[in-house]
Amino acid sequence: MIKSVITITVKLFAAYQEAYGVEEIVMEFPENTPVLAVRDRLIAEHPELSQWRDVTRFGVNMQFVEPHTIIQDGDEVVMIPPVSGG
Repeated sequence: MIKSVITITVKLFAAYQEAYGVEEIVMEFPENTPVLAVRDRLIAEHPELSQWRDVTRFGVNMQFVEPHTIIQDGDEVVMIPPVSGG
């Protein structure tokens, strides 16, 4: 059975943007992937981000969502780590 693939745009902020050096990236995932899997792949590619694993919030299409929210083809996903203030 062939598994369908979805394509999403990931907007990067703060530490995520610093690690990748870009404001957004396009990624592919299998259907029925939870948004937390996006975070986990970003951390796998840039292990220095692991300190943000438990404090990153998720947004999908400009709405805050729970980590187990399923992403859809064409979604815009945002990873929001805590932002330090001065």
